[in-house]
Amino acid sequence: MPKIVIQNLHNKEIFIKNENKNLLDIIHENYIDWMHACGGKGRCTTCKVQVLEGMENFSEVSPAELKFRGMNRLQSNERLSCQCQVSGDVVVRVAPENKFNHIQYSD
Repeated sequence: MPKIVIQNLHNKEIFIKNENKNLLDIIHENYIDWMHACGGKGRCTTCKVQVLEGMENFSEVSPAELKFRGMNRLQSNERLSCQCQVSGDVVVRVAPENKFNHIQYSD
C-alpha cells in the first residue's frame, strides 16, 4: 500500500487505500486539516504540496497545474493536491504560505 509522509507535520504517515482519489481527498479522509480555498477545483494554489521525494509516483501534471506554473505560482517541485493522484511512496511538505495558524508544524 503506497505511503504519504507529510514531513513538516511531524512525519505524519498516511497509507493510500484508493489510488483513484486525489491527494487532497486522501489527506482529508485521514483527518488532516489542509487548506483548499477554491474547494478543490484547481482554481488557486492554496492546496499545493512541496514534493521532497517520489515525484515519479504522482499522476501527470494537470492543465490547471500547467497554468499556475506558467504564472510562476507553482514550482516544478510542487503539485496541487486537488489535481493529482499518488501511486507510490512520497514525502511532501505543507507549503509555508499555506500553513494554518492553529496547527503546530515541525520544520
